[in-house]
Amino acid sequence: MATRRASISDLAKQLNLSVSTISRVLNNHPAISDATKKRVWELAKQLNYQPNHLAAALRKGRSNTLGVVVPHIDGHFFALVLKGIETIANLAGFNVMICQSNENETHEKKNIATLLNAQVDGILVSVSLTTRDFSHFEEVRRRNIPLVFFDRVMETPDASAVVLDDYQGAYQAVSHLIEQGCTRIAHLGGPQHVNICQNRYRGYQDALRAHGVAYDEALVHFSNLSMQDGLDGMEQLLQQAPKLDAVFAANDLSLVGAMQVLKRYGLRVPNDVALAGFSNELFSSLTEPKLTSVDQRCEEMGRTAVHLLLELMTQHENEEKAVGRQITLQPELLIRGSSERVPAA
Repeated sequence: MATRRASISDLAKQLNLSVSTISRVLNNHPAISDATKKRVWELAKQLNYQPNHLAAALRKGRSNTLGVVVPHIDGHFFALVLKGIETIANLAGFNVMICQSNENETHEKKNIATLLNAQVDGILVSVSLTTRDFSHFEEVRRRNIPLVFFDRVMETPDASAVVLDDYQGAYQAVSHLIEQGCTRIAHLGGPQHVNICQNRYRGYQDALRAHGVAYDEALVHFSNLSMQDGLDGMEQLLQQAPKLDAVFAANDLSLVGAMQVLKRYGLRVPNDVALAGFSNELFSSLTEPKLTSVDQRCEEMGRTAVHLLLELMTQHENEEKAVGRQITLQPELLIRGSSERVPAA
């Protein structure tokens, strides 16, 4: 049976002192004599007393907790972002409460309600793929709680966010495929109401245009970018445009699905169809061949998001007007066997 944790009241009762006196000792108040302090600390050590920092923080109007909402924690990207978030939050003296929306708008709204009820000091969010109503985030701001988006964001001018230059990452990936001699490049894209998917699609289009490659609507398939979506999308693309010679996918998961279909059709990667993805998931270096992918600087995104949130929290505490700020990280294209047809110089 668990032993009950000793409280300030227990110390006060055994020492025949008031609770307020015990509290002053524990906070090293100068008005308390050294003899009394010694008695209190000796008993506190004997009873293994541990101060309740959460209760103390709440009395001061703070919880010392940051709330985080992510679409999911499986996979490489969000796991590493959370690692970056927790590293900086812990160094700053904050606990982290993590919620998953499971790519569901209703769950996301419940997550936000839970964090608000927990009286978190600030919230970090990556928006779910299905979210179209952003009223729950407006409620966070109405309550004057600092809010920072990362990766997938609510695109309003006054929103604070940390994002990757998804457009540039896509542009680099498609340009690389063209440099390998590809001219019929398909795109497995995500929902176009989501900022990252929209920007990756624009990067794909502009890279084609810049290199004089014709855009063909038959080579584009939009979905929610699951592995099954990649399987289904690749089947459809091969029926619509059987002469495609490359695929750029908006994430690595759908690209793995596409790769399975290509192998089933007897198409070789990269000789017949070159592949490039986005996210640099852990499995991207375990496939055969390894997947060319755009690295999203996951941990750096998490660390940067917390720094920005702490900045907003300081402005809030000083009763300064918070100004929305967006920080953009630069991507890195990691070229691997799935796309490299021409030997590197």
